[in-house]
Amino acid sequence: MVLHSEPHPRREASGLPFDDIRALMARLPRLDGEAAARAKAREAELVKPAGALGRLEDIAEWLCAWQGKTPPTVARPLVAIFAGAHGVAERGVSAYPPAVTRQMLDAFAGGGAAINQICKSFDIGLKVFDLATERPTPDICEQPAMSEAECAGTMAYGFEAIHGGIDLLVVGEMGIGNTTVASTLAHALFGGRPEDWVGRGTGANDVTLGRKIDAVATAVRVHGPHLGDPLEALRRVGGREFAAIAGAILAARMERVPVVIDGFVATAAAAVLHALDASALEHCVAGHRSAEAAHGRLLERLELPPILDLGMLGEGSGGALAVAVIKAACACHTGMATFAEAAVSNRGG
Repeated sequence: MVLHSEPHPRREASGLPFDDIRALMARLPRLDGEAAARAKAREAELVKPAGALGRLEDIAEWLCAWQGKTPPTVARPLVAIFAGAHGVAERGVSAYPPAVTRQMLDAFAGGGAAINQICKSFDIGLKVFDLATERPTPDICEQPAMSEAECAGTMAYGFEAIHGGIDLLVVGEMGIGNTTVASTLAHALFGGRPEDWVGRGTGANDVTLGRKIDAVATAVRVHGPHLGDPLEALRRVGGREFAAIAGAILAARMERVPVVIDGFVATAAAAVLHALDASALEHCVAGHRSAEAAHGRLLERLELPPILDLGMLGEGSGGALAVAVIKAACACHTGMATFAEAAVSNRGG
């Protein structure tokens, strides 16, 4: 497990304005149709009835299409956890105090969290990015979470997640109060009522749930005139981990690295890219449907059916478990014999 601490996420170093993000969005690579066709042709020859492996067959084709090669590989998968701190947490919108963010980072570093065990079980790399958690973003009910320079710079910092020659990326997060931020961002992007996007997060009681709903409604009201632009929504009612996740997903697209999106928070971050370009998440799959009620609603909006549904929450764990399924899909596609190789008749007479 690698812990990356970046107190000031490169906003001075890169100075990347939103115009540069939009320029990247305008030249998103498309899937490799030839690789997808080769994958489909191989699936038809594998020693099994057509469609017998169900979604595993679709996953194998997706890997080939976005890695641009057959056979695909899942030899160097990575879980990237982005941690942020939020001023809105001081409003009592979580069952846990803000100090838990730092404590959980220590647990990640010490190898004691669930994500550490899952990554060990399936030979998955793990990097944790501390996005200035000692300096929470301002309360989004009162002022923007970030300046344009900080938001764009943090997106650029998210590009770090794909360094090192990985072939599959899982994006996850940690940050007390960030389900409130995710709900606000989803409400800003897709409308509806605040309560449509608010859930109990990590065990909020009725009083805390009411505070979350009020915070979401207040933040959207305060920033309302500016929320028509998805990047403005991200900087105003998002947070650093949201910006970094969006940046990591964008960088992965540019480098043809398939992406597994974890829970509600990571999906809300990804939704910003989808709002900019409806094709922006074609290289992504949803690792799981979390226990956060609004997550399923958001996945439907993004047309991302989850691989797993185990009643989990975030922190990358559900996405990491989905890697096991993706590895199995890859192994079946590459390792199974064809009908000819196994001397098995393809069709009955």
